[in-house]
Amino acid sequence: MSHVRLVNVTKRFGSVTAVNALNLEIDKGECFSMLGPSGCGKTTTLRMVAGFEDLSEGEIHVGGRLISSREKNWYLPPEKRDFGMVFQAFAVWPHMTVRENVAFPLRVRGLPAAEIESRAKDALASTNLLSAADESPADLSGGGKQRVALARALAINPDVMLLDEPLSSLDPHLREEMRFEIRDLQRKYGFSIIYVTHDQAEAMALSDRILVMKEGVVQQIDTPLAVYSNPVNRFVFSFIGLSNFLDVVRAGDRLAFPDGGELPLTSPLRDARLSLASRPSEIDFCEPGKGDLNGIVSRRSFLGEIIDCRIKTGGGELRVQKGRRAPAPDVGKSCGLKLLRPFWYAETEATKSG
Repeated sequence: MSHVRLVNVTKRFGSVTAVNALNLEIDKGECFSMLGPSGCGKTTTLRMVAGFEDLSEGEIHVGGRLISSREKNWYLPPEKRDFGMVFQAFAVWPHMTVRENVAFPLRVRGLPAAEIESRAKDALASTNLLSAADESPADLSGGGKQRVALARALAINPDVMLLDEPLSSLDPHLREEMRFEIRDLQRKYGFSIIYVTHDQAEAMALSDRILVMKEGVVQQIDTPLAVYSNPVNRFVFSFIGLSNFLDVVRAGDRLAFPDGGELPLTSPLRDARLSLASRPSEIDFCEPGKGDLNGIVSRRSFLGEIIDCRIKTGGGELRVQKGRRAPAPDVGKSCGLKLLRPFWYAETEATKSG
């Protein structure tokens, strides 16, 4: 049974519809990410769940209780929703110690001193902050400050944890470390997570399911593997992972590239012109004339375990990535390209080939 449920949730700012008829169910203990470009409506959705924004239409239910409904004129204030929230900015108070930061929301709730102490200590222990409990947050690293924010949210024993770009201000190493810590805390305490980000790597690493949004409209909701492997449209394909696109033209039962290469037509799309989409990791090199199309290597970059190549073809440039031990042609050399798992896209519809 779903724990968080959004029914036809819509938010308008004047003539602009930021979120359009969003229907969503999130299970208890699920880590659910909302992914999309800036301005797509993901943070607005999170703010409506938190209670910081009212709804224009629709309802939000959590744990079987109604918390927001424009039609029923019902709005539960944020402080009564029992949600933990961690923002992009650390939002820790430098004039308080780490312990006082974590205990503050409990004091606001008027809890007994013994319970405040017990909850704060447990939250500090869970985030590896006990040794820094009496320090100022100003003396901590960026990762330390973010742990303070997490501990403060954990201390209230939240039903749902709302995370809005919480790691974007950290360096890459700390971001990766904090991803694991957030997931471990979620498994320990069993709360649901709604995680807003534009970073696809974070969403893929953390999530049980991902929602991809564009201009306030849901494009796809599925597991990270399914969203990556079976994107429902060109936008999702382009937003999740690296992507290549080439224009192709229908030629009978074949699809022709501008340089003379052809592929069998396995797509049910009937458009005369289509876009071919492929992942850089799903293209193999072969001898010129023996693949699906031909090209010339214009650039080759060493990226540690990966060799990243840019290939000029008659229809445009393709990016190909192979393991550093795999054979790859040098810059200026001609090559053939074999497309291992192409996708075909019309303007709005998409199907997979191969």
